[in-house]
Amino acid sequence: MSSSTFKLTDQQINFFNTFGYLGFPGLMADTVDEITREFEMVWSARGGGHYGKPHDGKARSCIVPFIDQRDFLAGLIDDPRILAIANALLGEDFNYMGSDGNYYVGDTGWHSDGWHPEIRHIKIAFYLDKLTRDTGCLRVIPGSHMIQDSFALDLQKNIRKSEEVWGVHGRDVPAIPLEVTPGDLLVFNHNTKHAAFGGNANRRMFTINLCQRYPEVKIGELRQYISGAARFWIEEAYGPAMLRTAHPSRLRHMEQVMANDDELPELSRKARETMAEPSRG
Repeated sequence: MSSSTFKLTDQQINFFNTFGYLGFPGLMADTVDEITREFEMVWSARGGGHYGKPHDGKARSCIVPFIDQRDFLAGLIDDPRILAIANALLGEDFNYMGSDGNYYVGDTGWHSDGWHPEIRHIKIAFYLDKLTRDTGCLRVIPGSHMIQDSFALDLQKNIRKSEEVWGVHGRDVPAIPLEVTPGDLLVFNHNTKHAAFGGNANRRMFTINLCQRYPEVKIGELRQYISGAARFWIEEAYGPAMLRTAHPSRLRHMEQVMANDDELPELSRKARETMAEPSRG
C-alpha cells in the first residue's frame, strides 16, 4: 500500500478506542534513513545533547519542539500516513501540539503523558533503533487510558509503588511490549500507562503530539496545557522550520495553538529564574 492510499481500518480504530494504542510495522520504512539523518542533524546543531551540551549517557537529553527545527521533519505532519492516523483518531480539524526529540537513558518508569477526561490527545512515536522488551522498547497497559474506569484509577494510584502494593518490580507489571525496528510507528493515547526497561544510554526517539480541537468552552484547558511548555524555556509553541514552511492546510492544525500561546514568553522567563536548565521531559 502506498503512502497516499494508507488508511486505518475500522478494526484498527476500534482497537485503539478499546486498548489505547496501535502499532504500524514498517509504515515509514521508505523514509527512515532520511528521518534518521535529519534527527542527527538537529542534535548536531544543538551541541549533541541537552541544552547545548554533549549527551553524556547519564540522563535523558531532550529538545522541544523537535521536528519544528528542520524543514523535512516539519513536513512529516503533512505526510499522508500521519494525516490518515490523525484524521481517523482525532478528526480532520485536529491540532498539532508540538514534538520532542530524545536520547533516552536506562529505564523509564510507568506514567501517563496526560490525564485528559474528554479531549483526546495522542502521541505518534518514531524509534530509530531496534528495541526489544529487554532493551528498552515501549510497554503499554491496554485499557489504562479509560480514566473514569476503576482499573485505570487503581493504576494511577498505585503503579509508581508497584513493589509495595503488588509485590512486583515495574518491569514485571503485566503489559504489552511493543518491540520495534526503525521505520515502525507507534501511536498511543496520552492517558495510556507506558514505560520502558533495560534500555541503553542512547536510545533515539522523537514524537509528534496531536489532539482533538478544543471547543471554545474548554479554551482555558488548552491554554493551561500550552503553558506547561514553559518548562522547556520556549517562547512560542512552534519552531522556526514549522512556521516558515507552513501552508494553509498545515496552518489549520496550528491556528488554535498559535492563538493561545501568548503567555509562554513570560512563563518561560519565570521558569529560567528557578530552573538550572530546561526540562528533560
